[in-house]
Amino acid sequence: MKFTAAIVSAILAFTSVTEAAPRNTRRGQSEGLSLTAQLQLADTGLMRDGSTNIFASAADRFTLLPENNDFIFDFNQEQQNPGKGGQLIAANRKTFPALVGTGSGMALGRIDPCGMNTLHVHPRSAELQVVTSGRLITEMVPENGVLDKDGNRRVIRTELKANMMTPFYQGSVHTQFNPDCEPATFIASFAAEDFGTGQIADETFALSDDVIAATFGQSIAGEDIDKVRSAIPKSIALGVDECLKKCEIKKRSF
Repeated sequence: MKFTAAIVSAILAFTSVTEAAPRNTRRGQSEGLSLTAQLQLADTGLMRDGSTNIFASAADRFTLLPENNDFIFDFNQEQQNPGKGGQLIAANRKTFPALVGTGSGMALGRIDPCGMNTLHVHPRSAELQVVTSGRLITEMVPENGVLDKDGNRRVIRTELKANMMTPFYQGSVHTQFNPDCEPATFIASFAAEDFGTGQIADETFALSDDVIAATFGQSIAGEDIDKVRSAIPKSIALGVDECLKKCEIKKRSF
């Protein structure tokens, strides 16, 4: 994820998720394959060249992870190439090879004052998000055919405080907004080793206008809310306006 100064003293976006440096360059039985790839191949019975795999069972994969430290992922690190909107550190099978075989992943994030994680989806997993400090307003649109009592597309909106959790279903479009003047932090758990993220506006603009896509990037500061007001939910845009006033953060002119 790369933040740019362009929604919400922080619109935080998790598209490419600038992740922790991969720990997958170590030794292995098949020259040229990453540690993650070797672990994935370990219980197939074959190596890349078609020869017999020396790993007779999945248990033998642990020979590829001989150090106890191979089973530790440290979230206490700086995100690579961060912007001004916040930070996200993701543990997936690329950044943490020990996850291979667990069917799970996790991320630790921070959304800055008046910040917003723009509309996005996770193509390969549902997400369980727990707020650990501060407060987040979330909105989710599950899928076509999910309607409210008036027959309109249903938007599920929640307010999460510390130690509260909400689910985001696999493929659902969702967003999170920090309405306060202090950073909000959260933990996100995924039922996949490679959950992935797709930023809706970013992908849409890429199809129609590469220049716009490059300008918006994955993260926009709140001061620039008017630039992208049409690309985010009206309720969130209103909340951003109110937050900027409360926190005395000035919008940028353009």
